[in-house]
Parts: sequence; C-alpha cells; structure tokens
Amino acid sequence: MGETPKSLEYPAYWEADVVLRDGTTAHLRPVRPEDSEGLARMHESQSQNSIYLRFFTFKSSLSRKEMERFTHVDYRDRVAFVVLLGTEILGIGRYDRLSDPLEAEVAFNISDASQGKGIGSILMEHLAVAARENGIRRFIAEVLPENRKMLSVFQESGFEVKRHFDDGVVAVAFSIDPTAKVRAVMESREHRAEARSVAELLAPESVAVIGASRQWGSVGFALLENIIEGGFTGPVYGINPEAMEVAGMISRGTLAEVPGPVDLAVIAVPAAEVPAVVEDCARHGVKGLLVVTTGYADAGQDGLVHQRALVRQARANGMRVIGPASAGLVNTAPGVSLNASVSPFLPLRGPVGLFSQSAVIGVTLFAAAHRRGIGLSSMLSAGNRADVSGNDAMQYFEDDAATAAVGVYLESFGNPRKFSRIARRLSRSKPVVVARSDVMGRRLPPGHETRTTQAPLGAVDSMLEQTGVIQVDNHEDLMDLMQLVSCQPLPAGSRVGVVGNSLALNRVVVDAAERHGLTVARTQFVPDLDAEHTVDESVHAVGRAVTSVIDSGEVDALLVATQTGMHQQPGDADRLAAAIQEASRDRDVTVLASLTGVLDPGYRSTTVRQPGPASEDGGLQQGLPLFSSPEQAARVLSRLVWYCRWREAEAGVPAEPEGIDRDRAEQLIEEFTARATGTDLLRLSSAEAGELLGCYGISVLPSVRFSTEDEAVRAAEQLGWPVAVKAVDTYLRHRLDLGGVRLNIVDAESLRRNVSQMRRVLEPYGSPDLEVQSMARPGQACTITALEDPLLGPVVSFGIAGDAVDLLDDWVHRVPPLTNQDLDRMIRAPRASAKLFGYGGLPSVDTGALQDLLARVAALKDDHPQVARLRFNPVLASDQSVTVLSVEVDVANAAQRTDSARRAMRD
Repeated sequence: MGETPKSLEYPAYWEADVVLRDGTTAHLRPVRPEDSEGLARMHESQSQNSIYLRFFTFKSSLSRKEMERFTHVDYRDRVAFVVLLGTEILGIGRYDRLSDPLEAEVAFNISDASQGKGIGSILMEHLAVAARENGIRRFIAEVLPENRKMLSVFQESGFEVKRHFDDGVVAVAFSIDPTAKVRAVMESREHRAEARSVAELLAPESVAVIGASRQWGSVGFALLENIIEGGFTGPVYGINPEAMEVAGMISRGTLAEVPGPVDLAVIAVPAAEVPAVVEDCARHGVKGLLVVTTGYADAGQDGLVHQRALVRQARANGMRVIGPASAGLVNTAPGVSLNASVSPFLPLRGPVGLFSQSAVIGVTLFAAAHRRGIGLSSMLSAGNRADVSGNDAMQYFEDDAATAAVGVYLESFGNPRKFSRIARRLSRSKPVVVARSDVMGRRLPPGHETRTTQAPLGAVDSMLEQTGVIQVDNHEDLMDLMQLVSCQPLPAGSRVGVVGNSLALNRVVVDAAERHGLTVARTQFVPDLDAEHTVDESVHAVGRAVTSVIDSGEVDALLVATQTGMHQQPGDADRLAAAIQEASRDRDVTVLASLTGVLDPGYRSTTVRQPGPASEDGGLQQGLPLFSSPEQAARVLSRLVWYCRWREAEAGVPAEPEGIDRDRAEQLIEEFTARATGTDLLRLSSAEAGELLGCYGISVLPSVRFSTEDEAVRAAEQLGWPVAVKAVDTYLRHRLDLGGVRLNIVDAESLRRNVSQMRRVLEPYGSPDLEVQSMARPGQACTITALEDPLLGPVVSFGIAGDAVDLLDDWVHRVPPLTNQDLDRMIRAPRASAKLFGYGGLPSVDTGALQDLLARVAALKDDHPQVARLRFNPVLASDQSVTVLSVEVDVANAAQRTDSARRAMRD
C-alpha cells in the first residue's frame, strides 16, 4: 500500500490515553497506513450482523481499495481515529468532509468484544474536536434502524441530534459546537469511567506481590505481610523466582504459575526489572499496578524518561498505575480489608477518604490518622503521581458510599482546571479538605512533572475557594479537620455555645471564637466544685451543662474548654471526655473540646477519644474531637462553618451570555496568530481589538489619536461633545493628579487650550501621544484582566481601579467557566468593593451589567487560549450602565491546555 503524502503532517498531539467505561485504559490515536493489518484482523473477527450494520451489506473481507481508503487520510478533510489495546484495534471512527465545507459524514466500527465499553462515545468526542479544529461545524450519518447501539451513541452524545427516516435508513444530523450540555455529558461519562478505574484498584478480588521477599525489614516482605495480616478477603500470591516460600505460603516464580486471575499487582522490584514485570502483567490480564519501586522521576531526568515509558506501557495494555514511589493503598471495607501499604496495620474503619502524593506524606498521614483514632474508608498514596492522581481519587470518593469526608494533600497540580470542576461538584455533597504549601504551583517537588503557574499571587487560592474546598497549610491542620468531620455532624450555622469551668478560660474561648468570625450565642460557666465533691461529680456537672446548652436550641456548635487542675489523677481527662461525648451523642450540634492542664501521660490532647466503627457506610464514628488549645478548636470550627455556608449557597447556573459569534472570533484569531511568531505576544490594534471584542458583545468607548490641535477638534466633532483628552501611555492615561487626563471638554476652544496645557505638563514624562475620547457616564472605575496561564489556563481578575489594586493588590481571581453565583461573589470579593454598593451615600452601580461584562470576558478567554492577555482599564460602572474606556489585547500561539475539550488522561 502507498504511504501517506509527506506534505501532510501526522498530528501527534491528537493522541491520547483514555479510560473506558469498565475502568480499563486504551490508547487513541489518528489512523496510520500501517494499521491496515490490524483493521483487517478486526474486520475478520466481527460477526455477520456487525458487518452488515456497519456496511449495510455483508463483506467477508475488505478490498485493497477499501483498506487503503480507511487507513490513508489527510488529517483535515478526512480524519480517522483508532482505539487500541496493545496492538489490537478495538474500534475506529472517521469523518469525511462533504461538498459543504462546514459539514462532514461520520461513521464508527467497534469490535464485537469491545462493545459496551463507551468506545463509540470517546471516538465521537475526539472526532468532534478534530473537526472543529479543521473548520467543520456539523456531522451527519446514516444508520440502519436496527443498529440501536449506534443510534444511542448519537442520542446520548449531548449534541442536539435531529434524525429522520429516509429510504430505509435513519439520517442523523447535529452541530458539534461544545455547548454546556455536551461538556456536562462528557464530564459525566469521564467521571463514571475514572471512578470505576480507581474502584477496581481499591477493591481487587486477588492480589499478587511481585518482589515479595523472605528478608524481614524489606519492602517486599512488609507489603506481603501487611496484606495478609490485614485480612484481605481474596487470594494473595507472593511472586519471587528465587524463593520456595514467603510469608508462610508457596512462592510463585512468575505470574504464569498463579492458579487464577490477578486483579492488582503490587510491584516491589528494582526499577530496572519493572518493564519486564509490567510486560508479564499485561500478558496475564492484570487489571492494575501499584508500584512502590523508587528511582523514577524522583531520581532525576533519566528516571523521568523511564517513568513515562512505564505509564505508556501500562496504559497501552489496559492497566492503570498507582505510583511509582507510592506508599500504598488501603481499603477498610469488610468485604475487602486490603492493606497494600507500608503501614503495619489496617486503620480503623470510618468515614474519611485520604489521598496523598509522595510516599513520605502518605506515611505521615497514616501515622496521624492512627494517632488521632480517625477511621478511614480508604487511602491512596500516588507517589510520583505518574498516572492515578488526586482528580481520579476524588472521582472515586464522590461515588463511594463509605466516604463522607475527603482529605487531600497536594504537592503539585497536574490538571487544575479538571481539579476545579471535580472538587466543586464533590464539595456539594462531602466536605473536602486540601492541604498545600504556599508555593504549590510555582515550585515542583522532587518526582513531579507538570507545569508551573505564572498567574498573579492569590490565583491558586481563589481557584480553590471557588470550588468550596477547605484550604489548610499542612498535614496537622488537615487532620484537625478530618478529626472533626469524622465524628461530628456539620454545623447548621455560626452560632456557638461555650461551656467551661473557668471564667478566665471562657473569656479566652469567646475571644478566639469571635476572632475567627463565629457568633457566640451562649456561654455557660460550670463552677469548680469544692474538695468535698468527687471528680465524678465535677465530670457530671460538665456533662449536665453540655446537655443544657444543646437543649436550649440556641447554638449550632458547642466548644467545651475545661481546666482540669493540678490535682488530677490518671484517667480523669478520659472520664471528662467520655461525659462530654455521652451528653452530645446523637445530637445535631457540632461538639468539640479543649482540655487544658492535663498531666496524665496517657492523654493525647489531639486524639479522637472512644473511637468506634461507623454505624453504616459513610456514617459518623463514635468519638469526641479534642484539641490542644481553644484557639485551635475555634479555628477548625470556623473553617467548617465557612464550608457549610458555601454549600448552602446556591450553586448557580453556567453563565452563557447571549449574542456571541464564536465562529467569527475563531476566524479573526487565526488571522491574528498567523502574524505572531513563536510564543511572542502580538498587540492588536484598537480596530482589531474592537472587532474581536464585538464578537462577544463587548464594546469600547470610541477614541481617536491625534497629532495636532486641529486633528483633535475634528475628532471631537466626529465623536460628539463633550469629550475627554488622555495620554496614550498606560500609566498616565487615568492619572488626573499627574495631568494625564482632562475631562468634560465642551468646545473647540477649550479643547485646544487643554491640549496645549497637557503637553507642557507631560513633558517630564516623555511627551506621550494623546487621544480624544467620548465622555462616559460618571461611575466607579474598575479593572478587569484576563490571561492564559501555563498551569491554570484562563484566569480572570477583577478589582477596584486605583490604589486598591496598584498598591494593595486587592484583586479577586477566578478560573472559567463561571456560574452566575461566581460572578456575583466576584464583584463582592475585593475589600474595596463596598464602593460598588452605595458607599459614601453614592448610588449603587449597575451590578447586573458589570457581571454581564465579566461573563463575556470569561467566555472569550475560556474559548480562546490564543488570547494571551486582556486588560480593561478602566471600566466605569455607573448606576445605569458599564462602559469600557480602554482595552489592550495580546494574542500568541498558545500551548495546549491541561483540560481540553476531549476526554483524555493526563499525559
């Protein structure tokens, strides 16, 4: 067969690893001429019925001409994708452009053995993205009425499919614009597939430890022993070709000697041996890999190359990878009881799901959970996070009935846009606590391969706040929150009661609560009983006070802070904690405590006392969260109250401004970026910027540059009096104090005089050029910027113009797409935003028009990564309108976003 013409470049960036509906992986790529043999094999294995449904007739084999047509494409007018498992083709999808250049015919062929795995939907998504890239806007297809599976693929795609019966076939047609419904459908399918893939790893029916060792203290020995001692409910196999027996069981030399299938392979061999082990796993149908072996990206550039090869090898053969350099995974479900980790014991069963990246953090979280008595549903350490990531774990935790709260320790972001949308959805049903460092996103830890952010400081914080996750600074703060949510109901509001046996301590607690934004609704002092009373009587008095405050109905949360005294005996603190817990058992009020002055060496002030198993999946474990100080308890409670307020607020609906011409905007941007070289920024002219912004319904108040006073007068007469004169220089154009702007000029004589005066005043600043502009309705000056960040993608920022943003960095940042609630919160978030809402007796601005402008800016930036930077400064917001006075638009050839419009695993 002939070769693809050399003039047509193979689009390697279209390649992607994908997760199928059953949780396995496959590789998707554009078809190549050498696929003819694999395509022939797939065709020969198809049933007569499948062939008939695809070709409307039976073909025992494909002709040479057909084979060449199917495998030789130009990647523009004719495009085809294949989905492969190893070298086996599971399915192929293609489009052919029709006489109408905006329209293409689409067709699919899925192997009989792979039907029902969502391959058709995946092919549809990738074909639609490629088609739009090549200027196609509509797909059509002809399907036999009895081909219900294919009709379902079209109908469930999210596209607005129109179909009619014509000459014995069903003709379907639809626009391939990526609407909100299409994105939602794609994300839902992606969620189910990725959740299933992690579930398969956490609940295997059988496990093999490859590299199991007889040497006490070795990782291979510990992993096998921990799985066995943890009571794993399925068969466990130790694989070691050099030992006859490991951990009291017969050792197998290879997987070929294992008597049954293996779902999860735990790999603990030297890095040089891992490729052969993965190949053996692929041969024997292993579903997933847990790699604890180090020496990959954590060892430098050479290790990174080997890590990429490991992931490619595993995914191409249907396997997902946890690790390498993982501390393991845990699932406490009674039907699984899996401790495939370095922890010597299975944690308590409880409602908390944990995810961490590097192994050392994973070990730290294991230890902290044990020390505090926090019950876990499952825990996963991703190590170098080469494949399975925090996003995958959150997809699983969202569906897991045994998980009621989620803790995530992040050291880097792989796909923050995807994290944002998953976390926002997950936070609506379960509290999500995220621990990260202040430099996360700006500096990469060892072993992590991803981009870094260049967005303004605070952008990552704003993105996380937007999702509703509770942000903390370190693992101890993370565990403080997990300790509370594991055994206490969420607070219904911010009303707090305080119970204590010291007036001084009660005052400290009240101050701490109010400092953290809580409302102290009731305090109750429990006086110290005299020496004639027993410790038990004092303990019961505290318990009665707790019951009294809860029964009052005046509080949503209760903070108990007692001073136990220097005369205490061992066990007194435990009795007091037990009394508080008993008094608050099965109540809707959130209760936490801080016991000060404890001398009992067996007492741990940060431990959940009286731990017990969850009563049911996702139910609270029995216990009382204790904190080392009232300040710590108040801080933890305030964070949980903030989360509950966020969750109770309306989620909002996607902001989709009307009157947007995306097709014209794409044409303009293609023309602009053709003039940009490399990644250098190209500043658009005022006319070019105006035309592009007009596609999104954004208008800029007209202005005209001039050289002479006569030109200024002619421009003013064209624009209409009154006018303003401004310096073109970005810094000076709005500085009344420096003489950079003159307002409300009403006639030619006044205009000439002002121009002359301005030129004298501005000489020390280099005599900048001047322009004349129509006068806008007076209002509050705001600033809107938008940029394309290498890590976060589009970032939209808003602030009140002037010193608030220039000196105090009073910005709010958001990552599109935005909801109407995001927009409302956005204009209220800056500290100076009071100026928009009747500050100083002035009328409130038209907030609806301001939100509409922000929505249009966000839509433009979200649609076009080539728009590298937008700056609107100032935007005048009045009580009746919003006017853009000045805009700068820079375009460039942008890198591919981390979260594209096609379903694909992180590369």
